[in-house]
Amino acid sequence: MANRTISMTQIKRIIQLKSEGLSKLKISQKLGIHRKTLDDYLFKIEITGKSYQDLLQYSETDLSAIVYNTKNIHQPDGRLDDLQSQFDSYTKQLNKPGVTRRLLWEEYKIAKPDGYGYTQFCEHFARYNKRNKATMHFDHRPGEYLQVDFAGKPLHIVDRETGEIIPCPVLVCVLPFSSYPYIEALSSTRQEQLFCALNRCLESFGGVPRNVLSDNMKQYIQKNEKYAFKFSEMVEQWTLHYNTNLEATRPRKPKDKPTVENNVYIGYLRVYAKLRNEIFFNLFDLNKRIQELTEKHVHMPFQKLPGNRHEQFIMHEQPYLKPLPAEPFIVKHTTKGKVQMNYHVFLGEDNHRYSVPYQYIGQSTKIIYDEVNVEIFIGFKRIAIHKRDYRSGGYTTLREHMPEKHLKHHETLGWDADYFLSMAANIGECSAAVFGKILASKEFVEQTYLSCKGLKRLSEIYGTQRFEAACHRALKGSRVYYGMIKNILEKNLDKQEYLQGELFSIPKHENIRGKESYK
Repeated sequence: MANRTISMTQIKRIIQLKSEGLSKLKISQKLGIHRKTLDDYLFKIEITGKSYQDLLQYSETDLSAIVYNTKNIHQPDGRLDDLQSQFDSYTKQLNKPGVTRRLLWEEYKIAKPDGYGYTQFCEHFARYNKRNKATMHFDHRPGEYLQVDFAGKPLHIVDRETGEIIPCPVLVCVLPFSSYPYIEALSSTRQEQLFCALNRCLESFGGVPRNVLSDNMKQYIQKNEKYAFKFSEMVEQWTLHYNTNLEATRPRKPKDKPTVENNVYIGYLRVYAKLRNEIFFNLFDLNKRIQELTEKHVHMPFQKLPGNRHEQFIMHEQPYLKPLPAEPFIVKHTTKGKVQMNYHVFLGEDNHRYSVPYQYIGQSTKIIYDEVNVEIFIGFKRIAIHKRDYRSGGYTTLREHMPEKHLKHHETLGWDADYFLSMAANIGECSAAVFGKILASKEFVEQTYLSCKGLKRLSEIYGTQRFEAACHRALKGSRVYYGMIKNILEKNLDKQEYLQGELFSIPKHENIRGKESYK
């Protein structure tokens, strides 16, 4: 029954439970007191301006004078109303660097020497903030919105060659009605990567929501105001292509998209935590693993509802999505570049250089690029196409674009003993033996590479058959070197028949004395 008198014990229990932070609904249920009755007593208690802890120290006589006196002799003295009138200003000031509640209280006491002490100041301020931070429950309709956000923490891949740990920003998208997510790690947060990832997100859902809600991302917001935004031309093209509507939250208002904020946290629990001890060397493998973990997540049962996210999405949300267009949206950019003396053009956005045939040195080109490919044109003629490379300061070079001299030099970059032995083995056994002897003739094997290069060139000039025959002849001696092979080939000795020991014996001549001259 409302407005009935309650015992002093219950009064103290009300004060005790409020000091513990329980809501009025919980207190009403726990003590069996009507909400209207509870409100009346709480009003009498709160207008005293005393904290619940202080009131618990009151005697029953003092408390009864407060709660049972209809006139309530403990009328507020005006300090609370005066303080509450300033809370809105205090809240704004707390957002400024270095401003604390202690500083605000000190300034308050200077202006109001008879005002509240620091403890009471903080308690009344906390009550004000609690009332003004109430959250609103949103009832989402199926297919109405897709909420988009970047997770605050990146994932990482490792460069196999350098061991460099490369951070990868993570895009989180969620359909609020079913809480069905899409999570993908990207190479960067730039427009190409963002919109191509959104393309893949919509493809994974099998349809398009009526609206896409996200942060005030610089990738598509050109002008940012509290209640109005100007989107870039590319965004307008993307929304037109998918027949949807892009919306942005107010600046610094994460509660405008609470579902995706919550899914970022769930992503940390269900994805990030599982990956903490795993190493990935490319984005493909990382995203494949993310997809596996996301699939497990959407099939986990709801804690307080029947079914799971996957069932909720398939049965109740996917049918309300609009159909996908026939082709995905392709983000293309155009820029200009002059072919430098090193027959490369410069793509400034990535700080990367791409080769073209060296015959076009000095000419101006048009570069058209998207997330995957870089195409280079002179007029309407495409002279080169490359896979896009995001390595800052790097070069992407095709062999067919290089001058012959550069190509030969490029080939030498792969020289080692295995290379020369493998090449010689393709010629013949004697050639392989000659190369093996020459490679072993120096203390440092690198010192023999020039001789090996000369032998390789002899095999190209005279042909592999003659080169093999020359090596066969040279192996009869105790020592083999480049000049010997060259001499055999230049004097056509590889074509002549010879007897055992003929190659390295002293020829007979009338001017040469024999052993009889030394008796």
